[in-house]
Amino acid sequence: MPDTLTRTAPARPVRASAAAVAVTIACVLPVFLVGGLAVQMGRDLGFSPAGLGLAVSVYFGVSALASVPSGALVERYGSVVGARLGILISAGSLLAIALVARSFPVLVALLGLSAAANALGQLASNSSLARHVPPRRQGLSFGVKQAAIPISTLLAGAAVPTIALTVGWRWAFVAAALAASAALGTVTAADAAPPRRAGAARGGHVSVGLVVVGVAAALASGAANALGTFVVDASVVRGLDPGLAGLTLTLGSAVGVAARIGAGWLADRRSTGHLAVVAGMSAVGAVGLALLAVASPLALVAGVVLGFGLGWSWPGLVNFAVVRLHPQAPAAATSITQTGVYAGGSLGPLVLGLVAHRWGYPTMWYGASAAMLLAALLMVVAYRLLARARTPDGGEDDSRATTRQAQDGPGGPRNPVAGGQLVRSATKSQSDSNARRAGWSGRGARWLRASSA
Repeated sequence: MPDTLTRTAPARPVRASAAAVAVTIACVLPVFLVGGLAVQMGRDLGFSPAGLGLAVSVYFGVSALASVPSGALVERYGSVVGARLGILISAGSLLAIALVARSFPVLVALLGLSAAANALGQLASNSSLARHVPPRRQGLSFGVKQAAIPISTLLAGAAVPTIALTVGWRWAFVAAALAASAALGTVTAADAAPPRRAGAARGGHVSVGLVVVGVAAALASGAANALGTFVVDASVVRGLDPGLAGLTLTLGSAVGVAARIGAGWLADRRSTGHLAVVAGMSAVGAVGLALLAVASPLALVAGVVLGFGLGWSWPGLVNFAVVRLHPQAPAAATSITQTGVYAGGSLGPLVLGLVAHRWGYPTMWYGASAAMLLAALLMVVAYRLLARARTPDGGEDDSRATTRQAQDGPGGPRNPVAGGQLVRSATKSQSDSNARRAGWSGRGARWLRASSA
């Protein structure tokens, strides 16, 4: 069976976007529910805030390890299989925590298991959006999907007064398991892409540019996660009223949701340079983190708004850019960058927390700012590497080429080969050989013969 391109299935943008949001929320719910119910769970299972930090670190560490295998699985069996498997693992983990988590080690083990659901759900959603949403609307769809993650935090927070403080935290996990299972109804077989053979994911190979994006994402993610983890405590230490500090965090979260959606909407109005935009957002976010070291309420508000609004609103834009650059294998390609995001989420708060413990919060904020600034520089490097790889002969720009490719289809004038580059054979015999190996249609082969004549 011939390889397929990103847009092989009929466009279903609204349904695909709604399903991506539902799958994302269902698959990340375990870690946020543990965070929201940490006070009640800590009393029963005997863990402190440091123990909570360890559990969350393990969760994101396992997510990083599971990301690349999950991307390969989604590319091989399709986004529907990946999404359903992720939902089932998440719902099963939530139910298991409710029933058998009687000690902290068991909780950590079950939370680590649920991390596989996170990797599968994210990558299956990326693949579904790439295949069912037209390129001109993909930026907004990826932004909305990433905005679903803060929504998970809000749902976890709402579970505290409504369930945990009335009938107990274990029933909150039972309710969450049922809610996660309901997301199965949003994933239908009609959304499945045609089956792909094992070699079909060549476009998602590990290139130097993708690795650099992953490293940059790790640095930026580690710094941004520290913002959400420590900003309230750091503000109280500096003398700010706890209530006001909490409201400032709420403001930052709301700004982050709006910024993720807005960044995606704006991305659809640009045809090039998306990673360069991410670099600029990270640079401004670095300024926001540095402002948090200043002993001033105004600097705190400005730092939180800039940190959340620009320094932590880029994940959807990164996924969108990587999908545009690797339309043949969106899940495999984004699995590389998601590994960086998860690694940063795992290691960032741990490392920066140790810095704060030894040298104080101002030093920690400056360190986080430096990490995000370095991430911005690496994003620029990655942008140049990927653009050079896509246009080795000075031809069409990366984003334009992949958009045109997605619109033309497998029988159109452009077709992918290993490495994601668009090439023209120098001779007729080479053209025919390449066409047969890639499984191209007769129309594509005739075009190659004509262009080599």
